[in-house]
Amino acid sequence: MRLIQALAAMVLIFAATAAAERPNFIIILADDQGWADLGSYGSPDIRTPNIDRLAAEGIRFTSFYAAPFCGPSRAALMTGSYPPRNSLAFNHGPKQTTGIHPNEITLAEVLSESGYKTMMIGKWHLGDAPQFLPHRNGFDHWLGIPFSNDMWRYHPKMPYDQEEDARMQAARERAAYTGYAGLERDYDLAAGQGFPHPLPLMEDDEVIELDPDQTKLTTLYTERAVDFIEQNKEESFFLYLPHAMPHVPLFVSKERSGRSLRGLYGDVIEEIDWGVGRILAKLEALGIDDNTLIVYTSDNGPWLQYGVDAGSAGPFRDGKSTTYEGGMRVPGLMRWPEKIPPGQVSSEPVAGMDLFPTFAGLAGVEIPSDRTIDGRDLWPLLSGQTGAKSPHEYFYYFHGSGRKKLSNIQAVRHGKWKLHLKRIGRTRGLEPVALYDLHEDPGEQFDRLKLNLALGARMLKQTESFVRELEDNARPLGGL
Repeated sequence: MRLIQALAAMVLIFAATAAAERPNFIIILADDQGWADLGSYGSPDIRTPNIDRLAAEGIRFTSFYAAPFCGPSRAALMTGSYPPRNSLAFNHGPKQTTGIHPNEITLAEVLSESGYKTMMIGKWHLGDAPQFLPHRNGFDHWLGIPFSNDMWRYHPKMPYDQEEDARMQAARERAAYTGYAGLERDYDLAAGQGFPHPLPLMEDDEVIELDPDQTKLTTLYTERAVDFIEQNKEESFFLYLPHAMPHVPLFVSKERSGRSLRGLYGDVIEEIDWGVGRILAKLEALGIDDNTLIVYTSDNGPWLQYGVDAGSAGPFRDGKSTTYEGGMRVPGLMRWPEKIPPGQVSSEPVAGMDLFPTFAGLAGVEIPSDRTIDGRDLWPLLSGQTGAKSPHEYFYYFHGSGRKKLSNIQAVRHGKWKLHLKRIGRTRGLEPVALYDLHEDPGEQFDRLKLNLALGARMLKQTESFVRELEDNARPLGGL
């Protein structure tokens, strides 16, 4: 009996030690933030000392990829898969009857089942029916909005009403001032366009406020994040903090308004930076800073049609909703003191979907073996292993494809080369469009396909093979 008790005690001690050695994870996800909207990425007029600290004390990726817009990026991050693989390659709006399938295994579920405390604070965008919400998909709790912050009654494209309130008037005035390119045609509510319903701020299943004051959202999310860290300082935890900003409409608190050299957009980014500073300070005060891996990134590039309320993609072409570099290449910073060597800069192509296997590996958890996980473990790069390369020999650029059986593949990257593609009619065939050297031509201006026909043919063949496998084995979309 004593031997059994001793062995049991040793097992408990081992388990406690293993848990103590596992890192905490924090993902801070900006919405529509451009690649060049941080000091560490060259912004001349947005001051982000706290986010830049993540770069100085960790690793900064210059080829970190998301999807071209919100929902698919979040699907990739949560499931470790290209969005068409789980049929989530489109944005969900309010009151849709689809969402993330219950058989999908999320990063939150993997960590929660291994003993992590999990919390999501912010925007979800993978379906708003009860069964699709975060706390039904691996998070112990969540606070936030189920879709984008512009999916509400105060969108400037909503039909004009003679009795409009101050909020609606302010939205129209701001859109006119910024040079917003979408004002030429209003939403047709009768055709199902637009957002006539209030925007819900939710806590688990409860709607705690309708059409919340968005000047308070970044502060609210930050304070709740700090509270969660405080409450779980003795536990292993995973905090997912997808901010509402800088997705339009832009809002900032009174305390931090008017401080930026880049106007309202800069104010919004600098307030997010303030929030990162609060989180770093809390981790240090609790003595858990050295055991916490923090990731800062964005869900896609800048929404350029919003004029001065849009960010910057720097040297890259175009922005959100495109598969040019400006639409999918985003900031990517990771910090874990004493584990990730400081001051690293990597140009190796990596993606948000890689966080799933990376976190699972660091937590000592097996990734699901009954499905394809497209993400790859980034630890060799993060840890500074000599000669570490991108785990993606080929990286694929998918645009949205809705509920179509065929994915909307538009490009593939292989090393420094990027081949743009298009479908041959409505068939499964593909043909090359242009080939760019991203090292010499990051703006994708000079087509090199005719000079490299053999390379283009090899990249095309590889892409056709990969896409056919993906489409033949796509997992289903969840439905009511």
